Amino acid sequence: MATVTGNEPQAGEDAVARERNRPPTEVAEKRAPRSRVARFFEAWPPSVLLALGWILAMLVIAAFVEVLAAYSYTAMDLRARLTPPIFWGGTDVRHLLGTDELGRDVLSRLLYSIRMSLLIAFFGTLIAAALGTFLGILAAHFRGWVEDVVLMMIDFQASMPFLIIALAVLAFFGNSLILFICLMGFHGWERYARISRGLAIAANEQGYAGAVRQLGAPAWRIYGRHILPNIASTLIVSMTLAFPETILLESGLSFLGLGVQPPLTSLGNMVGYGREYITRAPWIMLAPSVVIILTTLSISIVGDWLRDRLDPTLK
Repeated sequence: MATVTGNEPQAGEDAVARERNRPPTEVAEKRAPRSRVARFFEAWPPSVLLALGWILAMLVIAAFVEVLAAYSYTAMDLRARLTPPIFWGGTDVRHLLGTDELGRDVLSRLLYSIRMSLLIAFFGTLIAAALGTFLGILAAHFRGWVEDVVLMMIDFQASMPFLIIALAVLAFFGNSLILFICLMGFHGWERYARISRGLAIAANEQGYAGAVRQLGAPAWRIYGRHILPNIASTLIVSMTLAFPETILLESGLSFLGLGVQPPLTSLGNMVGYGREYITRAPWIMLAPSVVIILTTLSISIVGDWLRDRLDPTLK
């Protein structure tokens, strides 16, 4: 037979009393469901939406620059050289952002520079991620002396200043766009190697990898079809966080004259040429500088947001 103690009614009465004494605003917030707009902005913060909008605009510019640019990036008009922008006191509506020292339209050169810098950063990041992931998985699979060699290469790459490597390579082999992109891909691969090695070792200890191995699947299938898709989210987040670094590195090398060579143009190339006219025509340098800052900031914001969304430990 169940027994009833005297404390149970008292506990129920205390709960009812606490509920009655709860402030009305707290009760309303507890009962009222969140609106659809509130849920949307919780999943997609305004800063992320602005960053995605800026990135989308950069991609549209890179894809349709021939249609959007009013002039070629090499078209010169010496009669209109160093014309200020319309918001800087200029009156020539044909050049909204002014012209440079050779009369070239800054806006048109800026649009072409965005495409060049994004292409270099994209393929450079892709090469670094592919190389680092391959070496990391190689070390995780073979272990032993292969892992020791890969770790030694990682430590050497991390300890060597990349600028010295870039100077040596460009001095011996000359400067070309293909070589420069490959050089950008050689930067930062050790980061992906460390991440992929650690994740692949942990994944090999999981049950699904052992089960597939027991069924007789070859190593390339185990890593390509099972392990790599499970660690891809972390690698993608690392790529989004490394992408701005590649843009800044390309801009820095082009600023020093080691990157994109004339007649091609990039954001860093424009900043490098504009530094000589920073007192007379600062708009030449300011326009690409603002684009570099906003682009790297936007990609960093999206990368942090993706990390929060894809990392299971933060959910």
